[in-house]
Amino acid sequence: MLHKKRLLALLSMLILGVLTACDTGGGSTTPGAQNSGNKPANAVEVSIIYAPESALYMPRMIQAFNDLSAQGKNPVTGGNYANGAKPIWMVDPTNGAGGSSGTVMQGIINAIIAPNNQNVAKPVIFSPSVSHWLALANERSGRQLFDLANSQPTANAPVVMAIWESRLQAIRDKVGYEDIGWEELLQVLNSENGWCDYGIPDCRRTVFYGHTDPRISSTGLSTLISEFYAAARANGFTGRILSDDQVDDEAVQEGVRNIETLIRHYSSRTTEFKEYIAQGPQFLDFVALEENDLIFINEGKTQYKPPEKLVALYPKEGTFWHEHPFGIVNADWVTQEQKDAAAIFTQYVLLPAQQEMIMAEGFRPVNQDVQLAFPFVAENGVTVEGPKTVLDVPSADVIVAIQQSWSVVKKQADITLIIDTSGSMNDEDKIGQAKAAAQRFIAEMDPNNRVSLVTFSDNIIEQVRLGTLETVKTELTEDINRLRADGGTALFDAMASVLEEVNTDTASERIRAVVVLSDGADTASSTELNQVLRAIEASRSDLNPVIVIMVAYGSNADIDTLSGIARASSTTVQSGDPNNITRVLEIISSYF
Repeated sequence: MLHKKRLLALLSMLILGVLTACDTGGGSTTPGAQNSGNKPANAVEVSIIYAPESALYMPRMIQAFNDLSAQGKNPVTGGNYANGAKPIWMVDPTNGAGGSSGTVMQGIINAIIAPNNQNVAKPVIFSPSVSHWLALANERSGRQLFDLANSQPTANAPVVMAIWESRLQAIRDKVGYEDIGWEELLQVLNSENGWCDYGIPDCRRTVFYGHTDPRISSTGLSTLISEFYAAARANGFTGRILSDDQVDDEAVQEGVRNIETLIRHYSSRTTEFKEYIAQGPQFLDFVALEENDLIFINEGKTQYKPPEKLVALYPKEGTFWHEHPFGIVNADWVTQEQKDAAAIFTQYVLLPAQQEMIMAEGFRPVNQDVQLAFPFVAENGVTVEGPKTVLDVPSADVIVAIQQSWSVVKKQADITLIIDTSGSMNDEDKIGQAKAAAQRFIAEMDPNNRVSLVTFSDNIIEQVRLGTLETVKTELTEDINRLRADGGTALFDAMASVLEEVNTDTASERIRAVVVLSDGADTASSTELNQVLRAIEASRSDLNPVIVIMVAYGSNADIDTLSGIARASSTTVQSGDPNNITRVLEIISSYF
């Protein structure tokens, strides 16, 4: 591992993104679980917004700090506050729901340059998952919002490839050595028979890989930067740090594009991938996660019990550390008194007791006096040593260029949207809900994806032929608005027809997906359910299998049928609950 000062220097810059927005304040008391209780009247209030993964420990830490302050004690020393010293009161204005680091970063920038924007954040402390966001906030705002040299790391987590132990061992047995990285993962992809050439029981030719969206996720962006490093090295790059020359190199971009062809689907947040991969190798073979997320899965804290152990693959080409820094904001809403108080809270978080609390949640302590211990054991799929190679962090402008390249290197999708327009969809306004969901889905989709629209009742109608979203968006929107519900439900006929057409394009390198919005109660098909399931399962042997996503509408939806179809495609049925439309669409849209 690198010398501490060198590591801090490397980690002084990194990524960018966008997600859930929130109005948050730093200068006045705001609602929140940590704001109640016996706050001293003369307390200095310090607000903090932190990355979602820090919610595993931060609320408890804030509460413990405030409890001591309420007793008149200095939380760092344990003794009484010195005469004249004001107690400090920590505030979590979002109750741990501030959204992605990129969103909060943009909210802080907006508070300065666009204060009327709906996404405005005014914390005293901003603690993203990685310091990329702090550097990019400085660049994008045109001012030193954060003192990068003094933004203190609080919890370390390397980005790893979480891979099933049996698959990693199969790769090692095949190549004859232990040190595995992108090179070997691509060998599996390029192998004629995929996993079948690696001795995997019940093998398939396809490799299922996933990572989060680098436009809104720290892990996704760190992974994308790592892919650019791997592709640049493969094309003869021997320097220490990426520049615009490598990012703009067509051969390097093609190398990243080749890695991205492994993608089964994307996700906006790590939360979905943690639950998804935990279901087993039939869902994903490996996925980019922070090391603490892998520990979380192996400790059985997800909804599903993993069928075998996931292990951390620290790619031989290198990876990044996410250090969860505390950045104290230099803005007019933060007083010097608050800055001084924020520094005291930072000292508190670095104390051994708090670092041990952080470590218990799967993060490596930054306090060198705290010895690494459980849960960092082999049973949880990690090594004490961690990554052997740490990549140099590119400059902020290079990171922006990498992020902007996403539309060029990502795996695009061909999506057939199937909407049930049978008479039963009038009940509970299911047709209205489905139309609203479809419109939102289209509005949020990447314009480079290709989309078609099929509707069914007694009959199957191709409303819009497959075309790039930017060319068919108006037609899609108008046709969806005109939909009315009437007649029987020929769900199985519609799916069989669409799958037959989609399966003819086996050479496609794009994600092939079918999204079905229905109540699932088939009443008019000549096709049987088993025929639909066989059509889905048949494509699983293709190098690019079809993904089928089912969205169920209504309190009487045929969940058993829709779930069975989803399981055949190794997905899970989603509820079309109108009160949860944004969440459902976020999950579905993140596939592409």
